[in-house]
Amino acid sequence: MQKKRISGIYAEIPALLLPWFAENQRDLPWRRDREPYHVWLSEIMLQQTRVEAVKPYYVRFLEALPDIAALSECPHDTLMKLWEGLGYYSRARNLQKAAQQIVAEYSGEFPRSYAEIRSLAGIGDYTAGAIASICFDLPEPAVDGNVLRVWTRLFCDSRCTDDAAVKRSIRENMREIYTKYADGKCGQLTQAFMELGATVCVPNGAPHCELCPLRALCEAHKSDSVSIFPVRKVKKARRIEEYTVYILQCGERIAVQKRPKTGLLAGLWELPHLDGKRDAQAAVSDIAAWETGAAELISMRNCVHIFTHIEWHMTAVHLLVTKKPARFTWVTPEQLAAETALPTAFRICLPKE
Repeated sequence: MQKKRISGIYAEIPALLLPWFAENQRDLPWRRDREPYHVWLSEIMLQQTRVEAVKPYYVRFLEALPDIAALSECPHDTLMKLWEGLGYYSRARNLQKAAQQIVAEYSGEFPRSYAEIRSLAGIGDYTAGAIASICFDLPEPAVDGNVLRVWTRLFCDSRCTDDAAVKRSIRENMREIYTKYADGKCGQLTQAFMELGATVCVPNGAPHCELCPLRALCEAHKSDSVSIFPVRKVKKARRIEEYTVYILQCGERIAVQKRPKTGLLAGLWELPHLDGKRDAQAAVSDIAAWETGAAELISMRNCVHIFTHIEWHMTAVHLLVTKKPARFTWVTPEQLAAETALPTAFRICLPKE
């Protein structure tokens, strides 16, 4: 595509996209102000997570931790409980690390330059661009999967979007639009690109081209080639791991234990488990070393939890036991509900009420 033609398209994009966004944007709780803490929190929560799933977490989190200082001082177990069910728990740990950085290095005030924002724990190019543009109207694009999809279809860009160099190139091209044509509305432009990718140029299924404000500019729409963009690497099949997970119940209390401080689900609570799939007889006999006394089998069922690259295939075994060995922490149903951060991978193994 000729450079002059591209420049013309760059000029037209904000003129078409911004009015569309003003009329069609969703009412989302994190769009009601431009407070950096709120925007930052929402962007971290929204990584790999659906908008509808995030909404209640976002509201609950801010009720418990209304500002950066509160987040920086929050006890680890409380923080993990607030995040319970959202997954990717390293996001919460990095949130707190960044909050502590802000308190220590910026006297609790959120930094205002892209470079400073980018230096915070857990913040990459996309999140730094989102905060810088939305909160401070800096000409910094936020390029995520939604935006890459819009951009590659708009220009029939067949480069692989999993390539970091390709992402950088697209971000630089977008920065030209922000610098020359956004007319001081960088934050709105960022949100407009996001909204278009999330609601019109959608990730799953056919895009709603008839609703797209950029369809007259879109090369993929004109050539009926929308379905081939963006170009991605072929994903490897997820590795399957099998476990037998034990719900050990003594009276009303359930046995839990802390996971290691590093690795998957680091530092969270878990149900006791063993590698491999066991039948009923083996499931009962193999826990003798735990010294839980006589065990009565109540139920067994299969559960599956999917991580990004791994699937856990679990046999959930509910046993009534007569002793509470000190190797485990024994919690009441109330503690399990209100205090104990038990990841979804284990929570789905609990008996259904």
